[in-house]
Amino acid sequence: MLDWIMNGARVIVPALLLAACATTPPTPALRGTGDLGMVIERATGQVQVIETSGRTSLAQVSGLGDLSHASVVFSRDSRYAYVFGRDGGLTKVDLLTASIAGRVMQAGNSIGGAISQDGRILVAQNYQPGGIKAFDADTLELIAEVPAVYGDGTQRSKVVGLADLPGNRFVYSLFEAGEIWVTDLSDPTKPGTRRYPAGKQPYDALVTPDGRYYIAGLFGEDGLSMLDLWQPEQGVRTILPGYGRGEQALPVYKMPHLRGWAVAGGKAYLPAIGRHEVLVVELGTWKELERIPVKSQPVFVMARPDGREVWVNFAFPDNGWMQVIDTQQGRIVDTLQPGRAILHMEFTPKGEEVWVSARDDNKVVIYDTRTRQKKLELPAASPSGIFFSSRAFRTGF
Repeated sequence: MLDWIMNGARVIVPALLLAACATTPPTPALRGTGDLGMVIERATGQVQVIETSGRTSLAQVSGLGDLSHASVVFSRDSRYAYVFGRDGGLTKVDLLTASIAGRVMQAGNSIGGAISQDGRILVAQNYQPGGIKAFDADTLELIAEVPAVYGDGTQRSKVVGLADLPGNRFVYSLFEAGEIWVTDLSDPTKPGTRRYPAGKQPYDALVTPDGRYYIAGLFGEDGLSMLDLWQPEQGVRTILPGYGRGEQALPVYKMPHLRGWAVAGGKAYLPAIGRHEVLVVELGTWKELERIPVKSQPVFVMARPDGREVWVNFAFPDNGWMQVIDTQQGRIVDTLQPGRAILHMEFTPKGEEVWVSARDDNKVVIYDTRTRQKKLELPAASPSGIFFSSRAFRTGF
């Protein structure tokens, strides 16, 4: 027993009580968050927290539901990752403690989300029910909902191609409705939405790095729809109309992920739907400059951060391959075979490495982008998406 003298009175405190008070939960190791990231392990409903400087896996976090089409955005300070699951789950993961900091089931079927310019608002794009929902990034409290209604007002469209814009605005496409919507959430209690006709069945989209152009791929017709967000009153313009016209259509094994389109050196590099080509387009005029033949149907066409190279992966049955395009020469300079079912790739912030998920080999492969040699493999259970916290500072991600 211990005793203290307080105001002239003797106070006896059990030693065991003092010991209990001195015991506190373990705190995470002191570290920054700029080199952290996340690997989706789609088959098990869990994620790996990784760090790029040492190329290591730090921890696994489970209990995230259906991650078969999961995507991730990051908080402004890069401490939290927000995981949007296919089952409508929205999970806030603390990267430092490798634990779930919050979770809500916000829809029946969802394929991704975005975070506002100021980092305060999360928006989920939903298939069922069709529309977007906005949440407080701290508490995950629902603060706004915009149903994607069209036609007679009773039908709701799947939402695709969601991206954040300056001014706490969000742009997205409505698949069945064939429209592009821009919603202003600067006052989440009074969301305002503008609608633009967009062509037949927009299926995915991107925002250029400067936040000016929104480009949606069209599944129902050749060409793409482009909205100049600096001059939206001009409406949607069709670019690359009929790029496959007059040629035999090929079966589409997997839709390209247009968020992975590359913009480099004043040009855009776009995957041609169902074709074994990458389209090269001049920014601003949106005229086709050339087509680069590639091994198979491209899915992701992603630029190294310096824009000097573009890396491409492919749909089944050639999804074990990758190719590298030299943007100065305009041709393939390397062909790689990292493993089976290459689903995603992510460049480190300055581009010295690229991390590649090989789902059917249960591994992540890390390449040196200068030598294009394999540096390391990390085990992962059916990995798909790889997301680094540097995305927190990029528009449209």
